[in-house]
Amino acid sequence: MTSVEKRILIVDDDRDFVEAIASFLGAHGFTVLKAYNGRDGVKLARMERPDLILMDIMMDERTEGFFTIQEMRRQEDLKGVPIFVLSSLNAQMPDFGNPPDSAWLAYDEFLSKPVDMAQLVEKIRQRIGQPA
Repeated sequence: MTSVEKRILIVDDDRDFVEAIASFLGAHGFTVLKAYNGRDGVKLARMERPDLILMDIMMDERTEGFFTIQEMRRQEDLKGVPIFVLSSLNAQMPDFGNPPDSAWLAYDEFLSKPVDMAQLVEKIRQRIGQPA
């Protein structure tokens, strides 16, 4: 019996960051999908139905990630997909409060950049299980 690899979508405009995270997650047995802006992220998520989404907040537009998360949560087929925010927002705006809010910013986990890679993999595994 073969098990299906867990698929993670990374949505971030920093291509070097995406490649680094993708390589690390790939080495830990995950299949990685990549989008470099929110619009493509929503399209790819709807086509591929990833097991988890890693989302940046400040992309081409400073608030692009906020609106992308809202759009994903409006899509019936994406409502149950966990979203982890990976952002340097707290470093740039230390007074920004980031509690998840089901109406405004419905994410499941917030991790500040630079990301602790071991912590990221552990949180992903806790949320969606071990890859095949």
